[in-house]
Amino acid sequence: MQAAGGAPLSGAPARPDRARKIALLVVVAAVVYALDQVSKFLVVEFLEHEEPLTVVPGALVLTVIRNAGAAFSIGTGMTIVFTVIALAVVVAIVRTARKLHSLPWAITLGLLLGGAVGNLTDRIFRWPAPFQGHVVDFIQVFPVTRFPVFNLADSGIVCGGVLAVFLAWRGHQIDGTRQTDEPVEGREHTHAEGETDTQAGEPAGERADG
Repeated sequence: MQAAGGAPLSGAPARPDRARKIALLVVVAAVVYALDQVSKFLVVEFLEHEEPLTVVPGALVLTVIRNAGAAFSIGTGMTIVFTVIALAVVVAIVRTARKLHSLPWAITLGLLLGGAVGNLTDRIFRWPAPFQGHVVDFIQVFPVTRFPVFNLADSGIVCGGVLAVFLAWRGHQIDGTRQTDEPVEGREHTHAEGETDTQAGEPAGERADG
């Protein structure tokens, strides 16, 4: 069946479906960003220049540091480089969203976008200079292991990265398809051959023998 103007009805839901997935991406990104910025504001306001706050002894400590490097304090001294990289990541995610038809990928990209924009905000607006700002980190887990201090934006980026690897491994594509899926044309062709081979209720092999 076709809609007015010859457009197939089967294609009509495509745009609303993509709009919903993009809306989910935006909501997830906004939640991650809001949690990141609110938590940074609170720890800077109440914990900076104070003694580390032990939340769970031996497992979770809140201690404020200013990070000039990448996530988990990697690459300090390259702040402007990481600012440019973060900008490129944000642009790449926004461009990729144009092909978004997958619910899991909407969540994944939302986590990545929210985390990237959260740390990018620090780099643009925080001390010591625009686009060279130091990111606020404050979460320290298992201090005895000396695991790097991080923030909620880093957590969003890591969770999004892990989900992206998992989805790619399972063959889930951003456009909603899977790598293991047989193309529709191939399925229709196979189905047509099966009907031809079983005409009159006889398998193709029996007709050939006859």
